[in-house]
Amino acid sequence: MTKIINAAIVGTGFIGPAHLEALRRLPNIEVKALCEVDIELAKEKAATLGIPKAYTFEEMLGDPSIDVVHICTPNFLHFSQSKEALLAGKHVVCEKPLATKIEEAKELVSLAKEKGLVNAVHFNLRYYPMVRQMKNMREKGELGDIYSIMGSYLQDWLFLQTDYNWRLEPDKSGDSRAIADIGSHLLDLTEYVTGLQVTEVMADFSTVHKTRLKPLKAIETYSGKMLQESDYEEVPINTEDHATVMLRFDNGNKGSVTVSQVNAGRKNRLNIEIAGSKSNFEWCSEKPNELWIGKREKANQHLMKDPSLFHKEAAGLISFPGGHNEGFPDTSKQMFKEVYAAVREGKQPDKPSFPTFEDGYRELLICERIIESHRKQAWVKI
Repeated sequence: MTKIINAAIVGTGFIGPAHLEALRRLPNIEVKALCEVDIELAKEKAATLGIPKAYTFEEMLGDPSIDVVHICTPNFLHFSQSKEALLAGKHVVCEKPLATKIEEAKELVSLAKEKGLVNAVHFNLRYYPMVRQMKNMREKGELGDIYSIMGSYLQDWLFLQTDYNWRLEPDKSGDSRAIADIGSHLLDLTEYVTGLQVTEVMADFSTVHKTRLKPLKAIETYSGKMLQESDYEEVPINTEDHATVMLRFDNGNKGSVTVSQVNAGRKNRLNIEIAGSKSNFEWCSEKPNELWIGKREKANQHLMKDPSLFHKEAAGLISFPGGHNEGFPDTSKQMFKEVYAAVREGKQPDKPSFPTFEDGYRELLICERIIESHRKQAWVKI
């Protein structure tokens, strides 16, 4: 009989329930516990979500039946909670960023390696089937030599001065916001698909709202709840709403990325265009089942997601036939399928197919250099 793997989710905001839903779509995995600093909140959310146990983080660590811990808390807690979970002998799936300081991320990479435990960072956008297909097509020479890369990640959930979230507070989220929050996904996806590494960066940040109106009542991410004027206090903002970064890659060629959380009408739009010597690929996360393939000497192509048309590795990420759309919730399911296969083996694979703490460290390193570049207004080597 197949052993049931028990998981605990730490954090009850937007992304914790997203992890829960993905895990419930996989066989022989049970989400046994939900953790919060406030045990009453944990009990309330656990009851709502149908999770058997509500724990404080410390109580969960003491439960020997918990095999895997999903860290879905604000950024400043990622390092300490991941470290404690590893020391307690539990496998860890951590939201990005892995930590808010580069030294902390490096320590987690070393500790995870020393313990031999499965470790993953939730760069789930790699798991759109079309993203894996682009990677496979590039590996098989269908893109050719890469000339340039243009990427953007645009949102509007912080468009208004009254839009507020803990990510706006550096003590909770770190010194960067738009780049750390969504730029890290874009940069990870860029290196993953192209096989190139960023070697130098030149960044320029913009804070559109120098002050914001912070609600005096708690509201959830993406909830869209409206408050009255008396429900706010004005606070200064020191992190970027918008950023543009020029990139140099290890093949000698160039690229650029723009990220923004203040673009009206752009709900969650990652777009990447990779220009090669044989083709041009363009993919957008808001139309995830489509890939535009540009050609010079013949008609352009438009590939729709269909397992019968995909390379074998990419087809493995597809659960439904062509014409049946798959989207954001499916990315976590596909990633956790690979992570939990490693958990079942009891150790981190030598060459993991999923993003690891080392990938989390890599993105934090790039992010730190981007912040440094903006402050110096100069090119900075990674």
